[in-house]
Amino acid sequence: MIQSKVLIFAGSTRQGSFNKQLARLAAEAARSTGAEVTFIDLRDLRIPLFDEDDESAHGMPQGARTFKGHLRDCDGMIIASPEYNSSITGVLKNALDWASREESDEEPSLVAFRGKVAALMSASPGALGGLRGLVHLRSILGNIGVLVLPDQVTVSHAGEAFGPLGKLNDARKQKQVSELAEKLAQIAGMMKPR
Repeated sequence: MIQSKVLIFAGSTRQGSFNKQLARLAAEAARSTGAEVTFIDLRDLRIPLFDEDDESAHGMPQGARTFKGHLRDCDGMIIASPEYNSSITGVLKNALDWASREESDEEPSLVAFRGKVAALMSASPGALGGLRGLVHLRSILGNIGVLVLPDQVTVSHAGEAFGPLGKLNDARKQKQVSELAEKLAQIAGMMKPR
């Protein structure tokens, strides 16, 4: 099997984000398959709010260019997305919007997304584990050419869900995260052009 390149990130900038913890667990599992894993923190990229006037005047900002470069380079992605008001976070939507922009007339449309595969997961203090936000994220990604795996993982009551070493206290839920990350890495490798 061809080794896949997997990009993993959370749709949160908060230092103690439950979704960053979840993304790290997924990264560990994806690495166990032999995948080349890149974990990024959107907080480090400092991507400004999308503004077409600013884009016209100055081009794509460096943080957005870096994010888009990671997307272009990967075969698949795992996104751990918090739920804000029954949808995705502003920071995640903003990053996806910037990465969807063409930087030249020669660049193919949605080049950072088309032909990629994604797995979704979420952790939330609520009882639904971020499920409603994943519905929106699945729709956005599908519309920009990403194949989103039907399986997903949600972790409810996230404040009590993680143990002191960052693992999930529920062994069944921990196994679901690992299995989804491993499946994503394997499918991304199979979809990779030969």
